[in-house]
Amino acid sequence: MTEDTRDLREVRATRYVTPLREGGSLPAIVEADDLGTYVLKFRGAGQGRKALVAELVAGEIARTLSLPVPELVFVDLDAELARTEPDAEIQDLVRWSAGLNLALDYLPGAFGFDPLARTLDPALAARIVWFDALVTNVDRTAHNTNLLLWHGNVWLIDHGAALYFHHSWSDWRRASKRPFAAAREHVLLPQAADIREADAELAPKLAPGTLGEVLDLIPDEWLAGEAGFADAAEVRAAYLEYLSSRLEGPREWVRALEETREEMREEMREQRL
Repeated sequence: MTEDTRDLREVRATRYVTPLREGGSLPAIVEADDLGTYVLKFRGAGQGRKALVAELVAGEIARTLSLPVPELVFVDLDAELARTEPDAEIQDLVRWSAGLNLALDYLPGAFGFDPLARTLDPALAARIVWFDALVTNVDRTAHNTNLLLWHGNVWLIDHGAALYFHHSWSDWRRASKRPFAAAREHVLLPQAADIREADAELAPKLAPGTLGEVLDLIPDEWLAGEAGFADAAEVRAAYLEYLSSRLEGPREWVRALEETREEMREEMREQRL
C-alpha cells in the first residue's frame, strides 16, 4: 500500500471478557492477540453486517473530520471462543459472528457524557451535530448520548444506527437530500454554534476521493448479496453516490439544521422569561 492509503489494523480475538448489556446488540469487551482490549460489535447481532458498515463508514468519516473517535479495528473471531461461555445467548452470538467483525478501542474508566451536568465547546458541538446530520446518525439523544468522557476529553462512539437508509435502499437517492430527521432530538444542538460555520469548515474535507478511501475499507463480504445490486462494488458505489450527493451544494439539510437550532434556542429563551 502507498503511504496515503487508508488502512485498518486486523487483530484476532483471544478472550471474550464480558458483555456490555446497555446496547440492544449485546457488544462485548474482548482481548486480542495484540494485547489490546476492544469493544467488539458482532456481525451476527441485531442489524448484523449493516450496523458494522455504518460503524466503519461513520467512524472513519469522523476521523477524517478530526472528531475524536476510538480507533477502529477489524477483529477475526473464532467460533471456538463460544465453548468457554456459559451463557447460551452469548454462545450463539459468537458462533453466528465467526469471521471478520469490527471493534473500537476500549477506553478504561470512561463514563457517559451528562448533558445536564456538562457542556461542550459550542464549535465542537456544532461539528458533531453537522457530522451526525451528514451520516444521519439518529442515536445521539439526551436518553443515549453515545458520548464518553475519558481523560478530560469527549469521545464519539456507537454509530451503528447511522446511514439507516441502507436497511431498505428505498428511494435512497432522494433520501440523500432530505433534512436530518432527528435534529430536534440531538443532545448537542442546543449547545452548538452556527451550523453554517461548521459546514464551511468540514464539507471541503470530504472530497469524493476521500470518501472513496473510506468506503474501500468495507470488506466485500459485508456487502455481498445485497438485494438490487449486482455485486459488492455496485453497493460500494451506491454509498459513494449517496454521500457525495448529500455533500453537493446547496446543502438544504444544513440550512434546515441551522433553522432548527435557532428555533430551539428561541424556545429556550422564552422558557427562561
